[in-house]
Amino acid sequence: MRQESSFKHDAAPPRDTFLGIPMWWRVSSAYGYAQVKDGTWDWYKDKTGNWGADRDEYDDAVDFMGWYADISQRTLGISKWDAYNQYLAYHEGHTGWKQKTYNSKGWLVEVARKVDANARMYGEQLRGCRSRLKSSSWWWPF
Repeated sequence: MRQESSFKHDAAPPRDTFLGIPMWWRVSSAYGYAQVKDGTWDWYKDKTGNWGADRDEYDDAVDFMGWYADISQRTLGISKWDAYNQYLAYHEGHTGWKQKTYNSKGWLVEVARKVDANARMYGEQLRGCRSRLKSSSWWWPF
């Protein structure tokens, strides 16, 4: 979510241009925290029954991303702990990931490496929090 929208609820891709003039339409229908395209969001709502979900609601976007990662694990065999390949499958779609379309997009491979590095950093931070909580004088249910 950090990579896709920098946690902006109403993030949207840039507008398309014609002869350098911005048009009213955008280059993609991606929108919201998770930058989900219209068709993919409709697929999510259909499969989960979460018809009231909105892409600009944080809890709905987090639920979507978890749902998508779960499907990527079950259908493509990508571990939920593999942020690099999860991101590539998220960006390129499942078919694109299977076809390895990302191999022709060096910039995307670099972004996936960045996402993976951030995920590792967050994991280390979380482990550090748990260690401090366990060693503190008060009890916390983790």
